[in-house]
Amino acid sequence: MSDSLEVVARTATGTRESRRLRRQGLVPAILYGHGEKCVDLAATRIALEAVIRHGSRIVELKGAVTTSALVRDLQWDTFGIEPIHVDLIRVDKTERITVRVPLDLKGEAPGHRDGGTVNMVLHEIEIECTPDTIPEKIHILVGKLGLGGTIKVHDIELPKGAKAVTDGDETAVTCTLAAHKTDETAAAGGAEPEIIGRKAAEEGEAAAAGD
Repeated sequence: MSDSLEVVARTATGTRESRRLRRQGLVPAILYGHGEKCVDLAATRIALEAVIRHGSRIVELKGAVTTSALVRDLQWDTFGIEPIHVDLIRVDKTERITVRVPLDLKGEAPGHRDGGTVNMVLHEIEIECTPDTIPEKIHILVGKLGLGGTIKVHDIELPKGAKAVTDGDETAVTCTLAAHKTDETAAAGGAEPEIIGRKAAEEGEAAAAGD
């Protein structure tokens, strides 16, 4: 998925200039890659936020420059509300690039129905693919994940043409016995069984000693 993003050239840089741009509703940006010189740009915050909402990783830059670019890095304000800077890297839609893509669980794990807890060990993985096939997220199907089971990176179904860069033996998801279940089991196993009649005998011995 790709969106158009209108950009303008920046003639000045630095912290003071960046603050001035942000007050005007603009977000500073830098474009680099493919052995070409870096270009200082800016885009309206509204347009950039629209790109983010759409989940676009590839944008078609218009205005000061015309090229396809990958949103490589996005910086946010202290509260994580507004974007304050974006790094863009030139890409060719036919080349293969490496990107990090978030993971998402899909389905219900049988192990969960048996009292287990499904744990996401990895929240994203690195894959190699062409720019126009970058997925917004990768779904991990947990429909066969039983109690005590694991899903490794090599078990994850990737989009056609994509290749995992993250080690295939890394664990992505586990299903373990819930902590409270483990505690209950331990408590039950550690409790001393009550012997019928023992309490009465002990009370009788205590009374005799008192006499």
